[in-house]
Amino acid sequence: MEDNKVKTPRGPHHGPGASFEKAKNFKGSIVRLIKELKGYKILIIISLILACAGSILSISAPDKLSNLTDKISEGLVINTDNFTTLSNEVTSKLSEENLKNVMKDILDINITNDKLEKIMASNEISIDDKQKFQNALSSNNIYDIPESILNYILDDSVYKSVNISKADKISLIKNTKNIPENIQKILFEEIIVDDVVISVDDQIKFLEVLSTLDKNANNSEIYKKLDNMPNSVQKIIEPTMDLEGIKKIALFLLTLYLVSALFTYIESLLMTTVANKFAKKLRDKISKKINKLPLKYFDSHSSGDILSRVTNDVDTIGQSMNQSLATLVSATTLFVGCIIMMFYTNWVMALTAIISSLFGFVFMIIVLNKSQKYFLARQIELGNLNGHIEEIYSGLNVVKAYNGKKSSDKKFDEYNKKVYDANRKSQFLSGLMHPVMIFIGNIGYVAVCIVGALLTQNDVITFGVIVAFITYVRLFTSPLSQIAQSMTSLQGVAAASERVFEFIDEKEMEKEENMKYLSKTDAQGNIDFENVVFTYDGNDKPTIKNFSANVKSGEKIAIVGPTGAGKTTMVNLLMKFYDISGGDIKIDGISIKDLTRENVHDLFTMVLQDTWLFEGTIKENIIYNRENISDEEVKNVCKIVGLHHFIRTLPKGYDSVISDNDSVSAGQRQLLTIARAMLDDAPFLILDEATSNVDTRTEELVQNAMDKLTEGKTSFIIAHRLSTIKNADLILVMKDGNIIEQGNHDELMKQNGFYAELYNSQFEI
Repeated sequence: MEDNKVKTPRGPHHGPGASFEKAKNFKGSIVRLIKELKGYKILIIISLILACAGSILSISAPDKLSNLTDKISEGLVINTDNFTTLSNEVTSKLSEENLKNVMKDILDINITNDKLEKIMASNEISIDDKQKFQNALSSNNIYDIPESILNYILDDSVYKSVNISKADKISLIKNTKNIPENIQKILFEEIIVDDVVISVDDQIKFLEVLSTLDKNANNSEIYKKLDNMPNSVQKIIEPTMDLEGIKKIALFLLTLYLVSALFTYIESLLMTTVANKFAKKLRDKISKKINKLPLKYFDSHSSGDILSRVTNDVDTIGQSMNQSLATLVSATTLFVGCIIMMFYTNWVMALTAIISSLFGFVFMIIVLNKSQKYFLARQIELGNLNGHIEEIYSGLNVVKAYNGKKSSDKKFDEYNKKVYDANRKSQFLSGLMHPVMIFIGNIGYVAVCIVGALLTQNDVITFGVIVAFITYVRLFTSPLSQIAQSMTSLQGVAAASERVFEFIDEKEMEKEENMKYLSKTDAQGNIDFENVVFTYDGNDKPTIKNFSANVKSGEKIAIVGPTGAGKTTMVNLLMKFYDISGGDIKIDGISIKDLTRENVHDLFTMVLQDTWLFEGTIKENIIYNRENISDEEVKNVCKIVGLHHFIRTLPKGYDSVISDNDSVSAGQRQLLTIARAMLDDAPFLILDEATSNVDTRTEELVQNAMDKLTEGKTSFIIAHRLSTIKNADLILVMKDGNIIEQGNHDELMKQNGFYAELYNSQFEI
């Protein structure tokens, strides 16, 4: 287009030295995103519930793991409870108090006066023993009676059907530690511990082993003596694995982990579905939005920036939603649940784990505050880079022809460096999360192990609680890292969604309702320009000023003038690409303001200087958007414009696949677009420099084809080569937005005015 409008820079902060835009409203972007997701709320809610459920199951696992550890630990060490119970039960029988209770009946001491006289008169007993005997009687302590005297006062007897000799009785009095076997049978009775009967003999053997142990013997010392103990005692104190209990807990844990994994899988599947469908929905919206935006929007935004919003930004939203939303919810649930379970298990260990991990919170807050602006800058600069690449590649021939490679490479390097810097800073800050959280988690492990060891030593907690807390620390620090990563990802979502929603919220062309309709068959071909005024946004002066002209049906109207005179702008107004600022344009007496844009477009056929071909066959390119076109009609128009011979040289003729990037010359592409226009039966025809890319011989051929094409149609021809419009019915000479001369070629040449000057200048040497 050749206009004198003032264009705004393409893309935000475009150009070298542009500063990063500050972070926009994060909360507002997320709220808008949530509103846009309302169509998927059921799937999202199910996904979030599953994420929470999976986290809750994961939280409950360490408690069961603690039980499993304790069960296994119990099976690896002796049963100290049973050992203590049996020891207390057996040794209590030999206590001084118990012995005193049964001593009288067992000894059956009967000291008569006759025995006293014999003792005192006996020469076999020393005077010293007699004195000790008297002292013992006065103190009523039989343990101090000398053995020489006990032989006089003790006799063999029977107690509870057990024969007790005099020697056994003397041994009982003089050596309570080695109680005679007969007397042991009287003192001890069968004991039942854990449904195991401990006989008297086994108790006595147990006492013998027990006598070889220190009072404060540890488990390992007791374990060494285990083989010397009776079988019945071994059964109740030896290490025994509760395989059934272990099996139940292990199966429960396995089920817990499987269900948690299933919930996570379903949640991931649902979120992937939502993310992809939402990304598709956004692309559909953008696609529809493009058709509703006024042309002025595309004048102020580069194609690369728009493409970046459609591709990079939408992909960022979809991927980040898939990765962060459910993760954020599950991680938060896991985080809160871990805190509750840790305090429920042991508050000292809970405080140890939390305080050691508290540094992670501070670091996460600092990083989040600093990273948002870099994520937004990354999206913006990526759009600028894409815009530059699109511009350079679309005009690659010009760049090479003018040796602009260094300049374009320099600008590319500048944009690329900005993308690199924004990427590096945002990824560096977000990348710090993982290693720092691992470091903090390791500190938590060390702290839990140290404090747990002290508490276990004091019998405050079991070994299983330490194992559970090690798992809790992992579950506690992992959500911190996940929350941080998710928040970082949401920062990217916010930055990308701002750009996407910014595009979606752009002001659209006004809706056209209750409009008139003018069909092709009813159109007569008259057009009236009535004091048309048009000013581009941002321009102080109008580009078109009070333009008036009457065009009759079937006339060939040529619009000429210097660059910037407003020729193409006039065509854009006629096609209703822009809305006129003042005046009116009427088609067969109907204002284009009362006709829909689609209706106006349908009435015109355009052939532009900028050719466009899509990937497809030659026939498909010529028929484009037309129905019921026969192969013969396609061949006829190609013969008229001189393309038939060229097409026949291709491998598959009219079915040969080409695209805009194929090695088809500019002139051949122009002829293809002209052939496309010739198949349209619209009453109005616009030729905007349609023959600028063809040679002189082809131009003459095309000119003859155009004469046939324009028969019965109202035609508007914009041309710089004035020789191509000599046969026009009316030539409008424009300058500075006004018609300064009008008439046919001969009339204008006779006036010897501006047109004559333009015409003659083309033949000057």
